[in-house]
Amino acid sequence: MRKIMIIGLIILISLLVACNNEDAQEAEETEERIVTVEVDEVQKGDFVIDKTFYGRTSPNKSIPVMVQTPGEVDSIEVENGDDLDEDDIIAKISTVAGTQNVRATSAGQLINLQVDEGDMVSTEEPIAFIADLDTVKIQFSVTASAHSLFSVEDTVNVTVDNEEYEATITQIDTMPDDTGLYPVVATIESEEEDILPGTVAEVMVPEKKATDSLIVPTEAIVEEENTNFVYVVKDNTVEKKEVSILETGSRKTAIEGDVSKGEKVVVSGQLTLSDGTQVEITEGE
Repeated sequence: MRKIMIIGLIILISLLVACNNEDAQEAEETEERIVTVEVDEVQKGDFVIDKTFYGRTSPNKSIPVMVQTPGEVDSIEVENGDDLDEDDIIAKISTVAGTQNVRATSAGQLINLQVDEGDMVSTEEPIAFIADLDTVKIQFSVTASAHSLFSVEDTVNVTVDNEEYEATITQIDTMPDDTGLYPVVATIESEEEDILPGTVAEVMVPEKKATDSLIVPTEAIVEEENTNFVYVVKDNTVEKKEVSILETGSRKTAIEGDVSKGEKVVVSGQLTLSDGTQVEITEGE
């Protein structure tokens, strides 16, 4: 019986020693765990995001091409998109008084040519338009709440067919149209005439959403159980800090919390962190 008790005691001691060794090993592994992270600085200032409006391009002015006498189209001398000088022949019309040459009354690009050879034309409808595309208009509409974002002569950024331009606001209506929106017009100086009429344009206008606030990359925000946190790096150790979101965008977010301008917040690798984790900072792409 005594021998059995001694054997049991030895087994118990062995188990305790093994457990202690495992605990020590786990603690050692925890202490040695270092997570590689990327960081960015906390900034302070006005939080501004670009508000996007959509419109369509149109010529600065379009001059109708009219015929003086009704008749039949004998020939078309030009094509849509051709650049014309003043007095260039556009079409020849057979009339009761003989052949009539229809000429350009100004220089510009021919658009909306609507007749073919053999068609009958009258003096009531234009057969085409001559467009001034040196200056292109962008017409769009805004809500009452966005109306205050615009002022005449303001410069805004515009994207047309993936190309970026600067446009100037030239008109802001103070009365809404039938849709309840307020028409706005911006113009682009396009000396190369590379913007086609009728093309969709994106107008970006900066809108201040928060004043003198702390700003961090949006990817630095970690949400847990409806609470938002950031991980601040100090002496290669992270500190988990709760923050409140004031305004957010796709790239930047304005926050409030126990965070200071210039501190480093984790923007990559934070999903594996906990308060007090040791980290190694690496440069991002």
